[in-house]
Amino acid sequence: MSAGSFGKGKRRFAPQGAWRSSSSGEDADPVVWLPPDQHGERPHIPTAEAGASILAAAKKPKHKNQLYLAELAMKFWGPQVPPEQRTFSPQLVEDIYRTLTATNFASRPVMALEYSQYLENCLWPNFEPTKTTPAHLMSIVLMVNEKFKERVPAWEAFEGAPEHFAAFFQHVTAACVLDLKGGVYSMKERTLLILFLIHCFNSLEVDIVREELQQLVSLSTWHNLIQSRLELELKNAPKLKKYWSAVQKKEKQLDAAGKEKAEHNRMVLWRMMQQFLEILESIPAEGDVDEDAVSYCERFLELLTDLEAQLPTRRFFNTLLDAAHVLVRCELAKIIHREPEGHLCKQLLERVKFYAGFEINDQTGTALTDHKMTEHHYDKIISLQKAAFKLFPQLKPFSLSNVASVDTRESLRKHFGALDNKTLHEIAAHLSLVPSPSIDDGSATFTSAFLLELLICHHERRSSQLEAINSMPLYPTEDVLWDENVVPSEYYNGETCLALPKLNLQFLTLHDYLLRNLLLFRLESTYEIREDIEDALSRMKPWITTEGNTEFAGWARMALPITTFAVIEVGRPNVGENRPSRVRADVSVNLRVGDSVKHEWENLRKHDVCFLMTVRAQMNLNQGFDWSKPFVPQVGLVYVRGCEVEGMLDDQGKLIEEGPGPKPVLTKDERVFRVWLDTNQYQKDMELVVKGDEDIYTTFNIFMRRKPKENNFKAVLESIRALMNTECVVPNWLHDVFLGYGDPAAAHYKRMPNQLRCLDFKDTFLSFEHVKASFPMYEIQCTTEDALKQVPPFRVIFPEERSGVKRKHPDTSSDLPPTTAQSEDSQKATLIVEPYVIPNRGPYPYNQPKRNTVPFTPTQVEAIRSGMQPGLTMVVGPPGTGKTDVAVQIISNLYHNFPEERILLVTHSNQALNQLFEKIMALDIEERHLLRLGHGEEELQTEKDFSRYGRVNFILSMRLELLKEVERMKDSFGVSGDVAYTCETAGHFFLYQVHSRWEQFVAKVKHLAGKPEGVKSIQECFPFREYFSTAPQPLFKGASFEQDWDIAEGCWRHIKRIFKHLEEFRAFELLRTGRDRIHFLMTKEAKIIALTCTHAALKRKDMVDLMFRYDSVLMEEAAQILEVETFIPLMLQNPQDGSTRLKRVVLIGDHHQLPPVIKNMSFQKYSNMEQSLFARFVRLGVPPVQLDAQGRARPSLCDLYNWRYKLLGNLPHVLTSSEYQYANPGFCYDYQLINVEDLNGIGESEPTPHFYQNLAEAEYAVSVFMFMRLQGYPPDKIAILTTYNGQKHLIRDVLAKRCARNPVFGLPEKVTTVDRYQGQQNDYIILSLVRTKHVGHLRDVRRLVVAMSRARLGLYVLARVALFRGCTELEPTFKLLMQRPLELHLVPEELYPPSRPYQSPPSAPVFVVGSMPQLAEYVYQDYTCRINALKTRQLALQEEQRVREEEERKVREEEERKEQEERRVREEEERKEQEEQRVREEEERRVREEEERRVQEEEQDEEREQEEDEEEQDASKHARRIDSEQQVESDISGDERQQEDEERSEKEPSGQRSSDSEGDSHMETVT
Repeated sequence: MSAGSFGKGKRRFAPQGAWRSSSSGEDADPVVWLPPDQHGERPHIPTAEAGASILAAAKKPKHKNQLYLAELAMKFWGPQVPPEQRTFSPQLVEDIYRTLTATNFASRPVMALEYSQYLENCLWPNFEPTKTTPAHLMSIVLMVNEKFKERVPAWEAFEGAPEHFAAFFQHVTAACVLDLKGGVYSMKERTLLILFLIHCFNSLEVDIVREELQQLVSLSTWHNLIQSRLELELKNAPKLKKYWSAVQKKEKQLDAAGKEKAEHNRMVLWRMMQQFLEILESIPAEGDVDEDAVSYCERFLELLTDLEAQLPTRRFFNTLLDAAHVLVRCELAKIIHREPEGHLCKQLLERVKFYAGFEINDQTGTALTDHKMTEHHYDKIISLQKAAFKLFPQLKPFSLSNVASVDTRESLRKHFGALDNKTLHEIAAHLSLVPSPSIDDGSATFTSAFLLELLICHHERRSSQLEAINSMPLYPTEDVLWDENVVPSEYYNGETCLALPKLNLQFLTLHDYLLRNLLLFRLESTYEIREDIEDALSRMKPWITTEGNTEFAGWARMALPITTFAVIEVGRPNVGENRPSRVRADVSVNLRVGDSVKHEWENLRKHDVCFLMTVRAQMNLNQGFDWSKPFVPQVGLVYVRGCEVEGMLDDQGKLIEEGPGPKPVLTKDERVFRVWLDTNQYQKDMELVVKGDEDIYTTFNIFMRRKPKENNFKAVLESIRALMNTECVVPNWLHDVFLGYGDPAAAHYKRMPNQLRCLDFKDTFLSFEHVKASFPMYEIQCTTEDALKQVPPFRVIFPEERSGVKRKHPDTSSDLPPTTAQSEDSQKATLIVEPYVIPNRGPYPYNQPKRNTVPFTPTQVEAIRSGMQPGLTMVVGPPGTGKTDVAVQIISNLYHNFPEERILLVTHSNQALNQLFEKIMALDIEERHLLRLGHGEEELQTEKDFSRYGRVNFILSMRLELLKEVERMKDSFGVSGDVAYTCETAGHFFLYQVHSRWEQFVAKVKHLAGKPEGVKSIQECFPFREYFSTAPQPLFKGASFEQDWDIAEGCWRHIKRIFKHLEEFRAFELLRTGRDRIHFLMTKEAKIIALTCTHAALKRKDMVDLMFRYDSVLMEEAAQILEVETFIPLMLQNPQDGSTRLKRVVLIGDHHQLPPVIKNMSFQKYSNMEQSLFARFVRLGVPPVQLDAQGRARPSLCDLYNWRYKLLGNLPHVLTSSEYQYANPGFCYDYQLINVEDLNGIGESEPTPHFYQNLAEAEYAVSVFMFMRLQGYPPDKIAILTTYNGQKHLIRDVLAKRCARNPVFGLPEKVTTVDRYQGQQNDYIILSLVRTKHVGHLRDVRRLVVAMSRARLGLYVLARVALFRGCTELEPTFKLLMQRPLELHLVPEELYPPSRPYQSPPSAPVFVVGSMPQLAEYVYQDYTCRINALKTRQLALQEEQRVREEEERKVREEEERKEQEERRVREEEERKEQEEQRVREEEERRVREEEERRVQEEEQDEEREQEEDEEEQDASKHARRIDSEQQVESDISGDERQQEDEERSEKEPSGQRSSDSEGDSHMETVT
């Protein structure tokens, strides 16, 4: 089992440091009175199973008293005794009380008496103020104290006769101030009386208690002041003079008895303080110590703290405390300085001193700043200096010094320490601190030490609480971890007080509120860290070697030995601080471990918290741990220091950065982690080193980590401390209610000055009739009489509401419907309902709005109305009443009504947040406005990513899609240009192209409304017809102008929405980094931000730094969230101009179910840390809205817990739905209480302390599950629940053995505890209550409500009936359960799914299960029979299968034969076709060849002819060439002849030359 887990094998060491023996150590296993058997017989002693436990225990002498008390209870006043048969005897009370005193009020008999209703049935009904005895009085006080210890309602018992409570309280206060020497009451009894008063002062919300307490702390108590002090106080508070005169006048008018009572009341606390001081100072500095006296002093200091920590009790008591000098005398008491006996007293005294000097004005309740407190301190010092200068010359040096030099304890002691007693007395008397020596009659003597301490305490410089908080280390050290007074062990028995703050109804200031929560949250984390350290070190088994060194024989998953440790950096202090700005160190470890463990160590993330420890072993190698002894001395643990991981170093010594990129591969096993140390702690340690102590940071040898889910305490503590250092502004309208003062209804929306009369409910209502049914207290008037127009959505105008909302008792206000007071009015007010039409959003189907389908009830509607209004809304949602649906509708309405506002959605668990978020996604809310923070969003049942990065990516992708639409629009216009490049260009395109076209269209068409051509003009002139061609056609119906104009306007809205989104997305273009885009998304874009309260605490600083803003907070599971975890989400934004933006807070939860989980019982019981803000508001009387109709369980199952909620009914579908109309198959009843007896003589067992198991019930639960599976029930519809972790593990073991590997059974949907299953449900629940000796924590009715309300269709409870039937708190439920047989009735022949009508008797035989073995045997036999039947059936099926396979084989063979024949025929046909094809191809080939041959011959002939033609041409050319040559030759000869002729002509006559010329010309022509 891994370290730090709680479960099987986890051991607990004995607490360390306790000096007194526990008075209840023997009572770890209480045996209580048990009622008679189920037949109602009342024998003198317990019989059968009812008395088995007591008779067995009575064999031991220490149990004789329990047996005696059990007999008396069963005879005289037990719950089984009818009221008329109950007898009372004062002597009986005396005898019982004598028995209790003989045991020193041991837990077992007191618990037995309280459980047997001793107070309700015997003590209080027979209380007579005039005849009461000390035994009777103390018995009542004892029973009330025990009820507070058991965390059950204590004051309800007094409701039967409240008129006697005043007299009873007078007797109690008289007993408190009786003389110590009288001997009437012992010191133990006086301690019990003080404890009773403590419980009273913590129950101021109870009217009868508050009325009595007011008289003890009223202004009249100032009669105890000396006259000079009284005059001084009245002078400082002038308004009190008038009240003081009125008090004196009123007291004078009283009769003698009234004056006596008034005198007694105003003297009670004064006398009690004097008695306390007498007892305190009687304890010696050495020698034996009276433990009872020390316990009395501790309880009285606790009482003083409670009186100082609440403003109503502090207002006048703080002055009284100061006048009694209690703190001064306590400081001088010897027990305060005695260790260890006085250790707790000293711590408690520090708490009283802290609250006595708290920064608050006692009269006005105004918080005082450090500046105001410093001014007040300076005024006191200056006043003292003036008096000393005037009256005491010996103090002249003191008088003339500056304030800063004389206001320390050392300087004051230096100046006043040398004065004699008389002078000190005169100075103190002058300051009205003590009576004047001249007036003093000598009865009061003051020692010099007392007077000196008195002067010093009143004038020493106060330390700033804020500075102390800022200098406080956040990590626990070894001094705190094992201090039982501060961090008690897990199993706190309530017998002693603790030095812890308490979460009461009221707080002094916001600083006080945060401080208490800071301390408690830190200590609760410290307890968990202590468990982890003990578990890790016990596994590592340190041992000491012969050389004295420490080695480790074992190993732990969560811790490793340190190889080296070195501080590498100590930063310089910041301005104004004395501690380092940061301290860094390197831790080297060797990871020679398994791969999975190594992977875990290497995955340590930044800001993970780890611990450094120094262990110096004290035991030898083979020596084991003794679990009964303290842990630290055995293991040798010396030092523990916390650190915060910065990162892991690589081989080069560089820090490995976190991110999506690959990480370097480290080859060696050595790993070095760089860590940040706590600077405050480092400064303190170094100061001790300077003084000579050991340097702690050179001794560390163990490095321990913790589970990530349990390791966020430092971030939460830092958030709380940051809130204390900032101007933490709660809205003015919530401030007083938050602190617990004033009118509890002051923040109700009807009291708010900005109440909204007109509300748009959007789709809340399904019809007009739904509106009428939702407001039965009003007269409904609709603005239209047309029934066709009376359709949702609706706006509702409410009449003026009365401002007076009277305070109701918290138990009744939560149970009355919110409209009861109004419905009783004789005349109903008128409510105006205005239906309206949602503007057309566009022509596409996705443009149509999503609508709500839940028919909300009137109370749900009132819750929705209240949530929409400004102010505080509290919704009490019983199981199955639709809290989530109401929350989702409130969010939807706020989103639509206030679009500029932002909503913060907070839950306790990721599961609840995801359920809410999934329903929000189904509503008419734009997806871009949703953001889910934290690591739980991956569990959302959707493929969409709603994380920060996922939303940024979604917006960027949506931007691209819209730009594509712009591009398509541009193309439809025929416009050129890149207008869809960016959001900016798209904006210009809209302005210059789109908008202008629409304006032109409106100008052309609008004036044609009502004219015949109007309809046609819309279709013809509409400029975006081509763009909307992708919409369903026809776009315009042409029926009327109004209808088509509405469609056109819807198209225009669609277009405008595109460009509006692009304008919003423009920032994501300008911001280039992912971080900047995420920051913009968180602070501007997202409108609904969902996160868990833990994530809010972890990331508050980051969100505030981002200037995160929101207007509304809706918190689901508010009753399961710690006070401070509820407060931090309200403070995720810094105030602006001294005010906050927060307008409304909606808290949804159920204080009747389980509160927040607190592991340490001391913080849960003593400090009331389990109180949620929701529960505190209910206790204060803040008016809630209680949902009054459930829709989860059958009405019969609802009856088991609806008695806790008055007027809780059923929704119609649980009566009419088909799944509720049928009985559970196999069972006679839909629910049954089944009595389970011991198995082999063993009932409940306890392997380790408080690890309860019951084998009989575990086997029975598994057998019922196996039976259901055999009947056919799906395993995912069955869950097995139990009330203890030990039983859960046992049932899982049994299931693993019997069902896990058997597919017939499998495993149920879940096996867990009732506490873990809160908020979940299933159809069928098997519940094991485990206990057989004592009811245990199921006595908390809230746990019973959760256990009974998890089932929808069937609930089967396994328990020891004789034990639980007598529990008063559980009586209504078990009375119903016991009306049915206590043996399981089965109908084996019925199988799932169900078929028998609900409430119809089964027609098949009924099998009655007598015991667990019988059921187990039946299930085994049934399983065997079914398996054999299945085997037989399987053989028959196999034979049938064989026959079918044989027939199928024959059929297949026949088919194959036919296929072969067909294939042969096909092949023959194919062969013939191939032969014919071959013949055809051959013929075609022959024809082709013949054709080719003919073509070749023709070509050859043509070639021959061409050759012949060429030859002829060649011959012709040759002949011409010859002729040409001959002609040339003849020409040459002719030329020669011509030349000769010319020569001859010159000699011949001209005539002859002429004829010769002609002849030559003729020859040229011929040529």
